[in-house]
Amino acid sequence: MRRQLNSLYITTEGAWLKKEGANIVMQVEGKERARLPIHMLESLVCFGRVLVSPPLMGFCAEQGVTITHLSPNGKFLARIEGPVSGNVLLRRTQYRVSDNETSCSSLVSSLLIGKVHNQRAVLARGIRDYGSKMPLQDRQRLEAARDRLSRIARNLLQPATTNELRGLEGEAAQVYFSVFNLLVRQEGDAFEFKGRNRRPPRDRINALLSFLYTLLTHDCRSALESVGLDPAVGFLHRDRPGRPSLALDLAEEFRPLLGDRLALSLINRRQLREKDFNITESNGVVMTDDARKLVLTAYQERKREELLHMFIDEKAPIGMLPILQAQLMARHLRGDIDTYPPFLWK
Repeated sequence: MRRQLNSLYITTEGAWLKKEGANIVMQVEGKERARLPIHMLESLVCFGRVLVSPPLMGFCAEQGVTITHLSPNGKFLARIEGPVSGNVLLRRTQYRVSDNETSCSSLVSSLLIGKVHNQRAVLARGIRDYGSKMPLQDRQRLEAARDRLSRIARNLLQPATTNELRGLEGEAAQVYFSVFNLLVRQEGDAFEFKGRNRRPPRDRINALLSFLYTLLTHDCRSALESVGLDPAVGFLHRDRPGRPSLALDLAEEFRPLLGDRLALSLINRRQLREKDFNITESNGVVMTDDARKLVLTAYQERKREELLHMFIDEKAPIGMLPILQAQLMARHLRGDIDTYPPFLWK
């Protein structure tokens, strides 16, 4: 198993991580709770009040293992990493393409074709799985949205400016999320979805989606850095201090698969219920500790499933797809392939 598949998530408040030999040891209230060889890991992701010893920080930096600190609800706080090993020539090309409207719009078009195609695939799966069990009017709404996403994907193939492409993305998002609630099969209004919202999420589905998107962006950032690209300079998402714009670009292709579809599976299989979420004083919604652990386990399990990558015509674990796409993006920027081939889910 490649290291790219292995992130260690620490969710226990007050945990103490230290180095013993070539191992990471986790202690809680002075008692050892876990021990893992560092060579098996690509990153540590710490939620809430998790303490890391300085010797372990240094050891992780030497071994290329990043340490990311998130709030208990998944908000990014900080990242600790060793020396950046990016390819300076590749990064110079990345910066030039980002500043060139024609080259940038070509890459944005490919990224958004992947995103919209995969959104359409989520709706098509929903129609296949639940269409016969839902009212005819709901099925027709899903089919109309699916067909409209197909038209938007075709429009993305036409020459356009980056801003025009962003407009098509906004249209696709409006179409997609306007029918997303029809794919939720739990009865009652506990998981009612009326559209995307965040900072803070105001319903349970948005809380779950935001959490999954955070995990996905972390994986995409690691994938980009592993091939020498700068995760801060994007094409679809413009530069902003502290924002991993290229990681957000790459994550767009995978949000329907590793975010939306996984969220629907957890809800529709009743692995998550109303009691797994709390309402904050500011009317935001957050997951309980147990719910976060369940989602993290499901996310890691989903990453181990295999899918066919149509461009390379081989099956690969889902967790390896971001690094495969990062490699293809690097090849395109170097001029080895004419266009960036997005990941298309079937």
